[in-house]
Amino acid sequence: MTTATTPSPLASPADSAVLSATVYVDPSCPFAWITSRWLAEVEAGSGLAVDLELMSLSAVNEGRELEAWYRDYNERAWAPARVAAAILATPAYASQWACFYAAFGQRRHVGGDRDDARNIALTLAELGLPAELSDAAGDCSWDADLRRRTATATAPLAGEGGTPVVHVNGRAFFGPVLTEIPRGAMAVRLWQAMTVLTTTPGFSEVKGARDDQLRTH
Repeated sequence: MTTATTPSPLASPADSAVLSATVYVDPSCPFAWITSRWLAEVEAGSGLAVDLELMSLSAVNEGRELEAWYRDYNERAWAPARVAAAILATPAYASQWACFYAAFGQRRHVGGDRDDARNIALTLAELGLPAELSDAAGDCSWDADLRRRTATATAPLAGEGGTPVVHVNGRAFFGPVLTEIPRGAMAVRLWQAMTVLTTTPGFSEVKGARDDQLRTH
């Protein structure tokens, strides 16, 4: 006669060594926006500490063959990222980076405002930051800083992937790529699943079909 055993439950966040994560985002990327908002939900619903860092989609895709529409998208993405780099490079304003990202992203990704120059100006004014920071949008001297930040984000990926990049438990992953923002308990549950994957030796990648309809709010 065999005795049934109760399967052990999945580890809870308290059992995991993963207490922090870093997400690298480009202000123009809707997938980075969705992932960052998901992680904000996880941070609010668990003990996870999330650090938001800047990277550049434009820098990621330099030298890659792109369709004409996507090449144009990438060229326009330099501007908001340069302004973000200028904010981060100024000690008096660096603490406003996350607020800049949230306010700019709310208008662009949720409100649908694709006029980046207007959005940048409105965001700077909303945060009480100098309007002159908008001059960075057309200043390619910031691109070296953006390439450096992007290299930090993507180095563990050996050149693969795009935005967002999540660093967790000493490893880095492109994504997760989400088409909508998990909320509340579902957000934490997805994080638990990702924690299991990222702490499993040998795990590299998982990919499925992607819904073309993004839900960014």
